[in-house]
Amino acid sequence: METLVEQERVRRSDIDAVVVKTVATILTSFGIEEVDRNELRADFQHLRRWRKSVEQAQNYTFKAAITVIATGLIGAIWLGIKATLGR
Repeated sequence: METLVEQERVRRSDIDAVVVKTVATILTSFGIEEVDRNELRADFQHLRRWRKSVEQAQNYTFKAAITVIATGLIGAIWLGIKATLGR
């Protein structure tokens, strides 16, 4: 049993080493060195914050446009009623 556990541990560590090497190779092919991992993480975090802020701004802009249109329509209806009752 101990031998099987040890073989499984060695196999997993070999797989982990292959995966780490593969990821490092892929990042290097994109021009990202392995030592730049923290900088890459910060870049992705910044991109996520930027995307969320843009989505929030779009949401507020949509709400503001709907409010302006609704206010204009209500104002036009009010003026129409006022003009009709004023005759």
